[in-house]
Amino acid sequence: MRTATQPRLDAAWQALRQWLGTTLLPAQCALCGIGCAEVLCSPCRAQYIGQGRGQLRHRCRQCANPLADIEVALLCGRCLHQRPAYDATVTAFDYAAPVDQLLLQLKFGARLALAPLLAELLHVAIQQQQAWDAPQLLCPVPLGRSRLAERGFNQALEIARPLARRLDVPLQPRLALRVRDTRAQSSVAPQERRANLAHAFAIAPDYAALLPGCHVGIVDDVMSSGHTVNALAAACKHAGAVKVSILVVARTPPH
Repeated sequence: MRTATQPRLDAAWQALRQWLGTTLLPAQCALCGIGCAEVLCSPCRAQYIGQGRGQLRHRCRQCANPLADIEVALLCGRCLHQRPAYDATVTAFDYAAPVDQLLLQLKFGARLALAPLLAELLHVAIQQQQAWDAPQLLCPVPLGRSRLAERGFNQALEIARPLARRLDVPLQPRLALRVRDTRAQSSVAPQERRANLAHAFAIAPDYAALLPGCHVGIVDDVMSSGHTVNALAAACKHAGAVKVSILVVARTPPH
């Protein structure tokens, strides 16, 4: 229960954290390591993730895989051949060096201060979409219990929180459940990844009434094969969602 003095204590603690961060523990650029006031210095931002370095790349509207600049199609051949459960994907940049370090440091280094930056970059990419249809709610990809206990946080949720504020869209972090712990997709052979995610997600009964006729935005850090977000999108569609958009910070280019 919050007391009358709690807001002042919260403000004082926030001020102390900021002072410690800027005085005793000066910030370093997450990519080049030079001292700077932000988590990413201006030169790295301009060189690696400035406009034209991923956000404006010609991509498939449905899965966000890169398309050749000479292609006029809106969808890639894979999506035309076998349409996924989700309807659109927006990504901030390709998952490639050196910017992949931003996600690796967040996910495996617990550098949570990177989450607002990644949400900002994803928001910029969303704003650059010519025909952006805003979802009615955001749902981060949930982690399994063992993975959450091991890591201590869900990187998708950490990104979804500031993104929801920027988009002014309600965040529903408990909408989806990971009902079956699965192996990390990166450790699974490509031909086994779809089966690894089979029946892994379910919609929480207390939130199922939100989905009929709803446009859901699924938030994640990295999209590689797309099987994870596709499985969650299928669960949302099965519960009545009419549209699912994937909002992912980085997209692994096809090999």
